[in-house]
This record gives sequence, structure tokens and C-alpha cells, in this order.
Amino acid sequence: MRISGPGSRLEPGRAPTYRQEAHRIAPSPLRSPPSEREGPAPLGPFYFVDRTGLRGSLGFTLIELMIVVAIIAIASAVAGLALRDPAASKLEHEATRLVSLLESARAEARASGLAARWEPLAEQADGSGFRFVGLAATGPLPTRWLDAGTSAQVIGARAIVLGPEPLIGEQRILLRLDDQRLTLATDGIGPFAVVTGTDGPTR
Repeated sequence: MRISGPGSRLEPGRAPTYRQEAHRIAPSPLRSPPSEREGPAPLGPFYFVDRTGLRGSLGFTLIELMIVVAIIAIASAVAGLALRDPAASKLEHEATRLVSLLESARAEARASGLAARWEPLAEQADGSGFRFVGLAATGPLPTRWLDAGTSAQVIGARAIVLGPEPLIGEQRILLRLDDQRLTLATDGIGPFAVVTGTDGPTR
């Protein structure tokens, strides 16, 4: 009986052997995966796996890593704001407002030539926490804190001198709210600003 080899042709009327059928359907490693027209790839030892594509699907792209890092940074910032003491934020608002009032009164004193000053007050029946003395009666400035628990102390003096001279000397104010502390200062030439550490005022 004649046995056909892998490369031989089939004899008419004779069914192909297993080796001949395998040789005919086994895909080449250089070929692309079969299309829908060709049908699914054969199973078994002749099945071809694209290992390059498999390795590429197991990692992360640079864009994905950058998105994850951005999400972590935003979450950390939100958590930091949520954990911050609300009294610190309130005291910062008080300091910003007081700086604006002091500079407004200072400018008015210089323009009008009046000897003006700012004085912190103890608890008053009307809720006042400070006052401006020596300014014109028209358009009075506020005298209450935004938060009733805020208090102030002029360091080394009873009041802050605001004019009429352009040079008012170095002066400091200590603000308190609960266990928070904040210091406002001026070198006598520049405006009042928040002091950080032992350095000068922050502009």
C-alpha cells in the first residue's frame, strides 16, 4: 500500500491522511490570524497565539498612569481642606478684612490730615470689638468682628497709629480665635500684612 507523504498530492478517490490534513490546515507563524471568511483557527497543537499582543494588554499606558496620579493628588487636596481647622480659616478672613479697614482708615487720615488711630475693645454690650478714633463722622467704618469669638491685642501699645504722617512706625496686632493665633504687622512704610514666623510681613 502506498503511503502519501506530507508534500505529496492526494490520489483520486482516496481520503486524506491525518498528516496530510494537518499540513494543509496548519497556519504559518508568519500569517495573520484567520479572518471571518476563512473561519476560526484550528484548535490543538496547530493553534497560533499572538504573544506580542498578549504582552501589550497586560500593562498600563502612560496616560492611564498620569490619570491615576492626578486623581490621587486631587483627593489628597480635598482631604486636606476637609481636615483643616475651621477656626484657622475664619481667623484668616478676619485678618484680611482688618487689613483692608486699617489701610482705608490710614489713607483717609493722610488725606484729611487727621490724627487717627485704631483701638481693640473688650466685650461691649453692642457687640463692638474695635473702633476707629479721630476719623470723620461721615461713613463710619465697621466696629464688629465677623466672628464674635475673635479678639485682638496691640503688641507694645494700646492703639495703632494710622496718621496723618506717612511714616507711622513699626506696629503689630495679635488676633485670636479659639486656639488659633495670627499676627498683622507693618514696618511703618508698607501696608499691614500677615506675619509668618520671625520674618517680616508677607505681601
